[in-house]
Amino acid sequence: MAGELLTSFSLSGLKLKNRVVMAPLTRARSGSGRIPNALMAEYYLQRASAGVIISEATTISEEANGWNESPGIYTDEMEAGWRQVVRAVHQAGGVIFLQLWHMGRASHSSFHQGRACVAPSAIRIDGVHNHTPAGAQPYEVPRALETSEIARVVEDYRRAAERAKSVGFDGVEIHAANGYLIDQFLQSKTNHRTDEYGGSVANRYRFLGEILASVATVLPAGRIGVRLSPNGVFNDMGSADFREQFTYVAERLDEFGPAWMHVMDGLAFGFHDLGKPMTLSDFRAVYRGTLMGNCGYTQESAEQAIAEGRADLIAFGRPYISNPDLVERFRNGWELAPQAPMSDWYTPTGARGYVDFPAHA
Repeated sequence: MAGELLTSFSLSGLKLKNRVVMAPLTRARSGSGRIPNALMAEYYLQRASAGVIISEATTISEEANGWNESPGIYTDEMEAGWRQVVRAVHQAGGVIFLQLWHMGRASHSSFHQGRACVAPSAIRIDGVHNHTPAGAQPYEVPRALETSEIARVVEDYRRAAERAKSVGFDGVEIHAANGYLIDQFLQSKTNHRTDEYGGSVANRYRFLGEILASVATVLPAGRIGVRLSPNGVFNDMGSADFREQFTYVAERLDEFGPAWMHVMDGLAFGFHDLGKPMTLSDFRAVYRGTLMGNCGYTQESAEQAIAEGRADLIAFGRPYISNPDLVERFRNGWELAPQAPMSDWYTPTGARGYVDFPAHA
């Protein structure tokens, strides 16, 4: 029987139909021009019964790119493309936030006419990038951003938020997780800077703090979400002082008052095993705002997290690929469709493996 997961929730002046969040899912259907299209509008429309949709990660500039056929939000054409997506979701009574993305060292020079990707420090990811224009390639040593360049990157986030507001998105989410640029600044493993953006936990937070302050000149804080992955190993992450760092981040976010703090607390995406995992309860101890859990949740575990007060919202990712009517399946006790094959997750296969999953009969 349905519990609190399917009850409405008030979020910064928005009434969410339920507490089920469609997590951001990179699906690579924007074409080489990175322009959102009618197929993407259909995809998000199919999933508009979610309490809130967080869009796939969307790059804020050419420098931020690093994934084949992922969308951007830094040209007029991209803005126009997203407008049809937002219109479709809103006409169905849905709520949608745009996730803002800079890949940092997780990119590759083949995306930037041979120029090195940027990062807080010149430290290479140990592994292979499977999604470059040149096929699978070893990651490269990035170029460390000069202190004088950081304000430019912060401004890229502000401009992207301005475009998102113009399009009509209900808000934005700052992607500060999964080993991308902001996460690289937060973590001691990837941030070896000696200027005011490195060293202490407060200095490593500074970049994110400046981005939030800048975006808040465009949107109220209550329409700006933040995503974190304290336990994650993706993109060769994991720092010995992760508990100290992410507790500090949560304390600062509590002061800022974002739409939500979106924590990948589950370990289904990998765990660095550098200490006891950080749980939603750890974050509840220092953060009083809306808290969103993510990674490996079932309907039952999501209900439990909300009932026990550990979370307000729960994000579901992979189940949403093959279950566009996930909320309806939860509500009616219908069986979930089998998980889509990974070969369709990130591959530009058009409608196949994207909008061809049927609703429950």
